[in-house]
Amino acid sequence: MHEGKDMLECYVVLDLEMTGLNPKKDRIIEIGAARIKQGMVVEEYETFVNPGIKIPDKVTQITGITDDMVKSAPGITGLLTELFAFLGEDVLLGHNLIFDYSFLKQAAINEKLSFEKQGVDTLKIARKALPNLEHRTLEYLCGYYGIARENGHRALCDAIATAQLFERLREEYETEFNEVFQPGKLNYKAKRQTAATKNQLQRLKELIDYHKISIDVDVEHLSRSEASRLTDKILSTHGKIQS
Repeated sequence: MHEGKDMLECYVVLDLEMTGLNPKKDRIIEIGAARIKQGMVVEEYETFVNPGIKIPDKVTQITGITDDMVKSAPGITGLLTELFAFLGEDVLLGHNLIFDYSFLKQAAINEKLSFEKQGVDTLKIARKALPNLEHRTLEYLCGYYGIARENGHRALCDAIATAQLFERLREEYETEFNEVFQPGKLNYKAKRQTAATKNQLQRLKELIDYHKISIDVDVEHLSRSEASRLTDKILSTHGKIQS
């Protein structure tokens, strides 16, 4: 039993799968979240997200998520309001939580939405409470505590495993290391990424058609900076359109 006013009775545990590690250029492909009350799952949220780009083979190998699985899913823009409504005012929980938060924060800023949350990070707890462990990945810690992950590297499965890990850690270490179990403000600075202009997209499409290039991105969903980088890459590799 946990006692005292500081016990976190209700929280939402969150996990995302992405195409890479950089929230400025990589995309979310799956979201999993679960509302936990007194250690029990009371509500779940799970969805694929169409990233508008090809999922790298390495990511598919790790997660099992393919392009076909996400092609009919909505993009992140269409999911933010629904997701934020599910998250509500509850504290967020995650393993290396700032990583997942950074992707949602970037998406929110792009859409001029406010997204400010308090969170608890099981990675920070494990670093404090278990300094002698060889690794502190979610996979390793679940193995250490005998927590089953039947579908590891899938968002909802990993979210629920993180909640189970948190409950085990708090059972053993909350009294001794109370401060790392307390919610703190999540801080990630992001700059709004504006959509590519019509002129940018037209020039890019003309280059792609002229050079007969096959690309793995949906150009209609590129930001200005992404369109500029892709245009520069095509020009440096294939050259200009010859009149």
